[in-house]
Amino acid sequence: MTTDVHDPELPGRLLTAERDVLIPLLRSRPDADFALPAAACPGWSVRDVLAHCSAALTRVVEGRLEEGVFSPESNDRDIAERAEWTNAQVVDELERGMTEAGPLIAEAGGKLDGLALGEWVHAGDVRDAFGEPGAYGGPGLPYALALLVRRTQEREHLPLHADLDDVDEPLRLGAIVPQRPPARYIGDSATLVRLYAGRPVKAGGYELAGAREEELNVFG
Repeated sequence: MTTDVHDPELPGRLLTAERDVLIPLLRSRPDADFALPAAACPGWSVRDVLAHCSAALTRVVEGRLEEGVFSPESNDRDIAERAEWTNAQVVDELERGMTEAGPLIAEAGGKLDGLALGEWVHAGDVRDAFGEPGAYGGPGLPYALALLVRRTQEREHLPLHADLDDVDEPLRLGAIVPQRPPARYIGDSATLVRLYAGRPVKAGGYELAGAREEELNVFG
């Protein structure tokens, strides 16, 4: 899989696909589950992750993208602003953002594509905290992989050839570096996503040659 042509609608399709599975899941969980720790985001609860995600999308929808937005300090302020909200209000805001942000991300010409990918990864963080199977998978996975390929290319990340157990076509991630042959990954898509997102992975479930795990983190 390669993505030589930018598809401005791709982030919106990812958000819509994720909305349709995540929001019903959230509405089915008791309030106590929102207080569970999100292991992928040290110091944050599930509710904190969701508040961060809903706030980020609302900023896009409302055009509030001032300097310093999405910094750790800005994220903490966004979460604190929602401290008195009910969990249902946070979920409602998240649903609105996942519904309305896609066209605005498309208009940004690629500058906000990574935000949609980050939202999808955070949805995986929430499912992981809930103990749901296939946390970093589901119907949005093909869109997420396409965005991941594009992000690693644009950031001139290290080259990597991924042979995925659950995808027919290999992925070619990162930039072409003449003096460096591509690293090789063999395993499933979810583990690849975890590696690129800097999330914990189980040892022995994949093969990686020519690169260290920490080199793959594209969000770091």
